[in-house]
Amino acid sequence: MSNNATQLLVSATIEFLRRHPPFDRMEPEALQFLAEHLKLAYYPKEAQVLTPEMGVARTFYILQRGKVLARQAGEISVVEYSSMTLGPGEGFPIGSVTAQRPSTNAYVALEDVFCYELQADDFFKLMQKSTVFNLFCTQYIASLLNQSRQQLQVQFAQRAAEQQTMNSPLASIVKKAPISVSPDTPIRKVVEVMAAGHIGSMIVVDEAEQPVGIFTQSDVLKRIVLPGIALDAPIQSVMSPAPHTLPISSNAYDAALAMAMHGIRHVLAVDEGGRLKGVVSERDLFTLQRVGLRQIRQTIDTAANLDQLLQASQDVRQLSLNMLAQGVGAEQITQFISALNDTLTRRIIQINLENHDLYGIEWAWLSFGSEGRDEQTFSTDQDNGIVYVCTDIMDREQTQLRLLEFARDVNHDLDKCGFPLCQGKIMASNPELCLTIEEWEEKFGHWIRTPEPQALLNATIFFDFRPLFGQFNLANRLRLSLLRQTRTNGVFRRMMAQNALSVSPPLGKIRDFITDADPERPGTIDLKKFGARLFIDAARIFALAHNVSATNTVQRLKLSAGPMNAPADEVAAIIEGFNFIQLLRLRHQHFEQEHGREGDNSVRPDELNELERRILKEAFRQARKLQQRLKLDYQV
Repeated sequence: MSNNATQLLVSATIEFLRRHPPFDRMEPEALQFLAEHLKLAYYPKEAQVLTPEMGVARTFYILQRGKVLARQAGEISVVEYSSMTLGPGEGFPIGSVTAQRPSTNAYVALEDVFCYELQADDFFKLMQKSTVFNLFCTQYIASLLNQSRQQLQVQFAQRAAEQQTMNSPLASIVKKAPISVSPDTPIRKVVEVMAAGHIGSMIVVDEAEQPVGIFTQSDVLKRIVLPGIALDAPIQSVMSPAPHTLPISSNAYDAALAMAMHGIRHVLAVDEGGRLKGVVSERDLFTLQRVGLRQIRQTIDTAANLDQLLQASQDVRQLSLNMLAQGVGAEQITQFISALNDTLTRRIIQINLENHDLYGIEWAWLSFGSEGRDEQTFSTDQDNGIVYVCTDIMDREQTQLRLLEFARDVNHDLDKCGFPLCQGKIMASNPELCLTIEEWEEKFGHWIRTPEPQALLNATIFFDFRPLFGQFNLANRLRLSLLRQTRTNGVFRRMMAQNALSVSPPLGKIRDFITDADPERPGTIDLKKFGARLFIDAARIFALAHNVSATNTVQRLKLSAGPMNAPADEVAAIIEGFNFIQLLRLRHQHFEQEHGREGDNSVRPDELNELERRILKEAFRQARKLQQRLKLDYQV
């Protein structure tokens, strides 16, 4: 083949690779090396591309055209858990080539396919040449997920800015003419002016009205009082020099970014000549945004009525959108939502305690389900209960009535603040969920001893409990009792494993995904039922088996990994898969609610981009691995 023809072939290969991750981010020299060392091979329909029987995997394949079925080999042969379809741009078998071992899968052509082939020696050279490819091979799903977060950040950033008017120019935010002093102004005069005008900061400017320093209220104690500086000293001796400035034509987002990057609370707006035109404070941006972590927490903690708490709950949602826009991961966002919702719930409880006499009762408010796991998304209802102590001298019926009346008011106030009443009545105002510590222990014990379908369903909800208010020691005692009963009852855990395996990852044998499970929503996948739940159920069983008291799914997986002898990289991949599904749920729920619809979990795979579909497939593969572990551990 002539040099020109070879170069054309290499160029065509590079053009193809650049359309698929991780090659789209690969260093130019490494991408050139890869394209020059690939060979294109043809496999007719039903041909075996690679099988375990072929021995150590010495070739890395990149699917160029057509589809290949990857089927798990060995003892586990349940089709639902052991096969998936690969499409153009996907590489295999990464793990086998890296470890220089036989493939654990059999790869069969579903139709006529073309594959690029890279020999193992060149594969390892490529790993040395390319940091991107090395990371991709060692942290496969994490690498893909990072790319997806970047895409999400681009998609959400503009929407978040528009919603919060963060694209407003600083000129529209600066309402008052700035008050400034010269560098030689005595400290006493500066402080007096600040006190008289209720001014939080004073700008120091030179003769050309260009800012040279800033002095704030917080500087008084640490720069004047404690060091004992004389009040007749010039303000320049205690000011912060070189304050951060922005052109008056900049927008609020620029100011917020500057504050975040430099850890400051004030930005000075200047004209083209550098002259001071105004001061933008963190408070100004909060007023503009109506959202900020510190302000939300303060609003909740000091709220005297439900209207203030309702505004705070709306601000929690808006700030969560900000976090999506900034590329924050799903684990952090769901914990953030849960933490602020916890704070809001506690404040509602405190407000209601003013109207209810619970003196003398030891009790605790429990959260169940997603809130109990610190995994709340945008769409969440109430799942709560009460545990209390009833001594011999107390009237149990009267004590429960007092708690139920209190719980009823709390549940209704939570409903008014955006947490709908639970349709299944999993609320503290339900007499069956307002129980003494002994009654809760007996209820759990009954479910464990007689694991009927309803008992197993109850376990998936109530075993993920966490105390929010009151005597936390009661919840800790209940947790120890639960772990003690489940650790010694392998039959119950085996039934839980069977229940967890009743739902399969929606991976198709021919199509990428199975999207016909819900006839009312054809073409969709319920990412809660067929995605997140698979990870949550498995993690719960592992936690109960290995005496792990954590309720959060990621923490359960991490803390169970050691006793299970699970490799760290495998656990990391599983966690990344779970977090990506959670991220898709958050994004979808926000989109639905933004368009006036009730947020759900039904996502259309056809509407995802190629990268997201690829990561979703990998996430479902990780769920399948977890289920295979359950299947082997409990022989079901």
